[in-house]
Amino acid sequence: MNRLVKTMIMVLVVIALIGAVALFVVMKLTGHEENKKPSADEIVESSVDIPEIMTNLVDGSFIKVSFKIQTNSEDAKAEAEKRDFQIKNIIIEELSEMKPQDFKGKQGMINLENRLKQQINQVMQEGKVEQVYITSFILQ
Repeated sequence: MNRLVKTMIMVLVVIALIGAVALFVVMKLTGHEENKKPSADEIVESSVDIPEIMTNLVDGSFIKVSFKIQTNSEDAKAEAEKRDFQIKNIIIEELSEMKPQDFKGKQGMINLENRLKQQINQVMQEGKVEQVYITSFILQ
């Protein structure tokens, strides 16, 4: 009887150890994937270039600007390429409501990028926009 109890305890300890190791491995792998940032090549493969757009601002001054839109997948990139007319429309509408002061400093640019990201994501169905980058900017 004593030997049977020892054997059962050993089996339970082994099962617990296997479970702990499995849990650790699963948590480590899933945590690593979430924190992994895409490489430059992955960003380029899932990004769409929006060529230079020139439009008037609300006060009559004008802006020339171009963007790179990073999506979360190649399917989303393909969709964004098909929706380029909608994306350009969103950009022009957003810019037409802005004043030169809205572009002052880093925060002004970040605000524009975030608003465009939100607006474009509203029309996307196959994926989403991860980031909008301003790639050229002239304000006159």
